[in-house]
Amino acid sequence: MRITLVGSRHFGVTTLNMLREHSVSIVRVVVADAEDRLAATAEAAGIEVVVQANPRLVVASEIAPDTDLIITAHSHARIGKDALAASRLGGIGYHPSLLPRHRGKAAVEWTIKEGDPIAGGTIYHLADRMDAGAIAAQDWCFVKKGETARELWERALAPLGLKLLADVIDYAKVHKALPSKVQDEQFATSAPSLS
Repeated sequence: MRITLVGSRHFGVTTLNMLREHSVSIVRVVVADAEDRLAATAEAAGIEVVVQANPRLVVASEIAPDTDLIITAHSHARIGKDALAASRLGGIGYHPSLLPRHRGKAAVEWTIKEGDPIAGGTIYHLADRMDAGAIAAQDWCFVKKGETARELWERALAPLGLKLLADVIDYAKVHKALPSKVQDEQFATSAPSLS
């Protein structure tokens, strides 16, 4: 399976490392910033790196030829329709909430702010609306009393994201397709970014 990884920062690097151990071919890494640690890690591994022309949008020319699947890992860029069409299976991303709950950039912070006793993560199909694509995989965890968003992310949600991504990739390798369940919009929340 040929993967184009779009991402940044620590979660982008840990996703890259998980993929390298998972018998897939990472054919290109796409980043918004050439100085990002994901770019440096990919270059050190001999993987081609492309810097987005527009940090808010990934276009088809930035996706490696013959890509089977686009994976986003800590990317705030929208993956354009043309880019998704350039990939045989489209694209998936990890969102640190039980979608459709807490869509948007501050999902973990809203989990804490709302006092949710349960958090979770979702692998979802990339789509026109941010965090609104069909669910490919989902799992949950408890939130500890007094836990901060960063503590929750590091303890449970980041490892959960890597596990769920690996599960979906394994499924795709066997079935040549992605699992898909439409999000139930009656449970959608969308909060503004926390300041």
